[in-house]
Amino acid sequence: MKEKRKICVVITARASYSRIKSAMVAIENHSDLCLQVVITASALLDKYGSIEQYLKNDNINVTSKVYMVIEGENLASMAKTTGTGINELASIFDNIKPDVVVTVADRYETISTAIAASFMQIPLVHIQGGEVTGNIDEKVRHAVTKLADFHFVSTKLAKSRVIKLGEDSSRVFLTGCPSIDIAEHIVQNGSLDFDPISKYGGVGPGIDINNGYIVVLQHPVTDEYELAGDQISKTLSAIYDSGYPCFWFWPNIDAGSNTLSNVIRAFREENDIKNIHFFKSMSPEDFLKLIHNSKMIVGNSSVAIRECSYLGV
Repeated sequence: MKEKRKICVVITARASYSRIKSAMVAIENHSDLCLQVVITASALLDKYGSIEQYLKNDNINVTSKVYMVIEGENLASMAKTTGTGINELASIFDNIKPDVVVTVADRYETISTAIAASFMQIPLVHIQGGEVTGNIDEKVRHAVTKLADFHFVSTKLAKSRVIKLGEDSSRVFLTGCPSIDIAEHIVQNGSLDFDPISKYGGVGPGIDINNGYIVVLQHPVTDEYELAGDQISKTLSAIYDSGYPCFWFWPNIDAGSNTLSNVIRAFREENDIKNIHFFKSMSPEDFLKLIHNSKMIVGNSSVAIRECSYLGV
């Protein structure tokens, strides 16, 4: 019997799951492939929206878990988490012996995956290379491109950039972003067929969304992390003063996250908020349904550019 080729997908954050889910399902359903799933970093931590339950609901088995996050939510902790990730992921790869490792996008945990796999001479696939985002994320993305052996890019321009970085054009594939597979399904079956608060809980009042609502997802900017508190205060005040119904999602783990989260908590305690309900995370499908049926999205998440462009939000 032919031995299946083991494809290891490393998921480091809640957003990464939606960016690779349709590919994971295809690997799982392929007769010649064996899907290995490693979840790590903030994807394991409840305070940032653990994805374990979503994987379970989707009947995707987790091969290994890697706890690698160094607390602090500052620049030093990001660097230390990256180093810990290299060490821990190298051990995992040595144990499960994948034939191919897949890493997604541009987070600092992503480069841990890339360094460990490439030094162990395991073929590395990079999803979403060649994009321009600024700050450390862009540096990580381009560095991972140089470490990767195969590139699955989202746009023609991204493909051009990856080739200009010196990569072999025969190993650069224009596939689009896998998250658009989910978005396409949402467009076709797009009603908000669940009550967000009763299904996901969260913190805050019940809000009337019959006349519309907005979604907020604001992360700290890593090269302005010392300004995170002031930046989120302005957004909080604007949404609060508008009185408009709002579903607000917790920020990611980047430097400045702790300050940003503390400002949100203080604002909740100091104000009688009637129009904002806070969540940690949702399944990829429910999250995009929520956005698709909203009036707008506010913040600096890449979902506002990528998926929302397709959804028309």
